[in-house]
Amino acid sequence: MPFSTIDGQPRAVESLKAALRSDGVHHAYLFGGPEGVGKELTAIALAQALTCTERAGEGCAECSSCVRVARRNHPDVSWVMPEDEQVARGLAGRSDFDRTPSREIRVEQIRRLQERLAFRPLESKRKVAIVATAHAMNDSAQNAFLKTLEEPPPDTVLVLISSAPETLLPTIRSRCARVQFAPLPASLVAERLRRERELDGPTAELVAVLAGGSLSRALALDVKGLERRREILERFESLSKEDARGWLRFAEDFGAARDTAEHCLRILSLWNRDVAAVRAGAAEIANRDLADLARKAASGISDEALHRRHALIEQATTAIAARYGSPRLQLERLLIELMA
Repeated sequence: MPFSTIDGQPRAVESLKAALRSDGVHHAYLFGGPEGVGKELTAIALAQALTCTERAGEGCAECSSCVRVARRNHPDVSWVMPEDEQVARGLAGRSDFDRTPSREIRVEQIRRLQERLAFRPLESKRKVAIVATAHAMNDSAQNAFLKTLEEPPPDTVLVLISSAPETLLPTIRSRCARVQFAPLPASLVAERLRRERELDGPTAELVAVLAGGSLSRALALDVKGLERRREILERFESLSKEDARGWLRFAEDFGAARDTAEHCLRILSLWNRDVAAVRAGAAEIANRDLADLARKAASGISDEALHRRHALIEQATTAIAARYGSPRLQLERLLIELMA
């Protein structure tokens, strides 16, 4: 996975390549940005560049070292992620744990990582530790990891990957070099959808926008579920301040699971932008088939209310990504504040 194969993140990739060329690689990086935009692929490319036996500082993606990094079984590259994520990725089975796999990164995992990092590299000049879904570290794990950042082991590069970096301790964020990843261009995502999923142009463009610049999210999105988008938006616009039961039913229906709630919030966020665009006189919106509904919504809301709605949707999205409380409760809170 050389840097040249990472699309849509030129600024992030070039900053890392420049550090490698100048031998100025930082001891700790925080890769922040939306899910599915190339953060983990870039972490793998960085680890390959640091351990490659054929093209040191670049990575060849073909030597034994690079192949093992990509397969997550290189002895000098450690991975940490929540147990339930390991199960979801097929990296572990539920039977590998003596209890329900945790959704958090536990302090025991960080301590095991610290033990591994205390040893010298086995094959390479440097060790690399990649913490996927770093915001899933619980408080104890974050405090333990902070000690590693304050006194980093020699010849070690730490990479934290997070779609909610602001939920990490400020002391952790301040000790990492920040590499920000942007949402992928909709045109790039749409082209991949046309090529890999054989979608027609308009459908590919709509799915790309709904995915919020996330390629993995776009490739996984159920195209047949686009009608669900219509249901969400029509029900949302029909909510009344006087009908609290309607808010609770909406939250119950679309907050049953984290993925469902996040999908709902992405749709609402995009819809909010569409309504704002209509108020500003734009001729084109993402939800083109719901233009009449967008015009109706735009006529009944102020710019101030749109800004407030955007902020509340972002807060709910961050809270769900950081796994603060149940998705349904986050949707309920969002609607209660919107209707206040």
